[in-house]
Amino acid sequence: MSPFVLSVLKYSLLALLYFFIYRAVRSVVTDVAGRRTPRPAGTSVARPVKPSRGGKPPAVLVVHSADGAKARTFRLSEPLEVGRSESCRVRVDDTYVSQVHAKLYGKNGAWYVEDLGSTNGTYVNDRRVTAPVEVHAGDVVRVGKTLLELRR
Repeated sequence: MSPFVLSVLKYSLLALLYFFIYRAVRSVVTDVAGRRTPRPAGTSVARPVKPSRGGKPPAVLVVHSADGAKARTFRLSEPLEVGRSESCRVRVDDTYVSQVHAKLYGKNGAWYVEDLGSTNGTYVNDRRVTAPVEVHAGDVVRVGKTLLELRR
C-alpha cells in the first residue's frame, strides 16, 4: 500500500476518534446542565395536551426505586420536578434518569406530566410522553428504571 493511502487512513481514523470524544463530552455536559434553556419572562411554549380520558385526579405520588428501597410518598399540592439534581423535589438515585428529567404540575384541577428533554424519555402507562399528558389516580409514570405511582 502506498504511503499516501496509509496517511489518509491514519488521519481519517484520528479525525473519527476526536469526533467520538467530542460527542461523548458533549453528551455528558448536556446531561449535567439539565437540558433546560431559560425563556424570557412572560413567554410560553404552546404544546398539545392529550385529551382527558376521565378518572379522578391524583393526590399522592409514590416513588418506587429500582433498587428495592422503601417507597417514598409526596403529596401533590405544588409542581414537582423529578430528576437526579439536588434542585429536584423528587430526587431519584437512578443513572438512567437525567438531572432534571420530568415535571408534574396541576392545571385547572387536573395533573399533568411533562418530559423536560430527558435522554431516556418519560413513560405514562408504558407510552412515551412527547407533550404534556394528563394523568389520573392509578397511572404509573416511569423515568429510567424508577416507577412513580399516582394514587388518590
